[in-house]
Amino acid sequence: MNNAPPASRGTAFLLLALATLFWAGNWVLGRALRETFEPNALNLSRWTIAALALAPFALPRLRGKWPVIRRSAGMLALLSLLGVAAFQSLVYYGLKTTTAVNAVLLNSSFPAFMLLCSFAIEREHATRRQVIGMLISLAGILVILSRGELSNLGRLEFHSGDALILLAMPVWGVYSVLLKRRPAELDGLSFLFAISVIGVLLLVPAFAVEAVFAPPRWPGLEGLAAALYVGLAASVGAFICWNRGVAIVGANAAGFTIHLLPAFGTLLAIVFLGESFRLFHAVGIATILIGVIVATRPGARR
Repeated sequence: MNNAPPASRGTAFLLLALATLFWAGNWVLGRALRETFEPNALNLSRWTIAALALAPFALPRLRGKWPVIRRSAGMLALLSLLGVAAFQSLVYYGLKTTTAVNAVLLNSSFPAFMLLCSFAIEREHATRRQVIGMLISLAGILVILSRGELSNLGRLEFHSGDALILLAMPVWGVYSVLLKRRPAELDGLSFLFAISVIGVLLLVPAFAVEAVFAPPRWPGLEGLAAALYVGLAASVGAFICWNRGVAIVGANAAGFTIHLLPAFGTLLAIVFLGESFRLFHAVGIATILIGVIVATRPGARR
């Protein structure tokens, strides 16, 4: 996939960056909504909204495709379990008990898990350039997290939710690698609608069990607005962008764009939370971008 035309690669990485931007907002909201929604309730709301939004566009495309869906039911169910139900529920559960800073730090481990999953499933080896780029981006993330003073990293506190965030990383890695095995007869909208519907069905039992111990509450207008965001932007928009980008450049290269998440999260905090922009922000974001560019340039020798 490294041989894709430059224009296609450029479009792919633009889509992957846009997906990461949408997800940065989702992680911020997931932490902010921890007292408003229980994790499975928020995840179920998210994908119900996504399925309803996709239905008018996807259902006409699915005419005559039901034999394909039946033939690929096992793979669709697995992708839905990993990418729709398990991954985001783990993240939302983790965000209930850990800080956004810790979540971003642990999320930065994803490219390493992506490389491991690609090797374990597809026997795809990492290139030297990918490893170097990953380390450069990680250095930029550490600059932001430490606020320009590495001694601050020693004062980070870890919580029980950190283990759940870390567990979510290989789950997303396996989903991304298995995307190449999705049925080719389904276009992006049809595929996303299919896994959204299956994901809703998978989440209903988990939501029912959760509701016994934590009855759902009325979220208020702000909670509803946030649910619409995670349903439309972080689910429909982000998944379409991510799935298409992975299809063009491959899971390994796409995985490095996740390092943009802390950069986008920082910018969102500055814009919406009024935080000040400091020199270490600029240095960290620039370093992250350099690492992503190094890791994703085509033609790297293995």
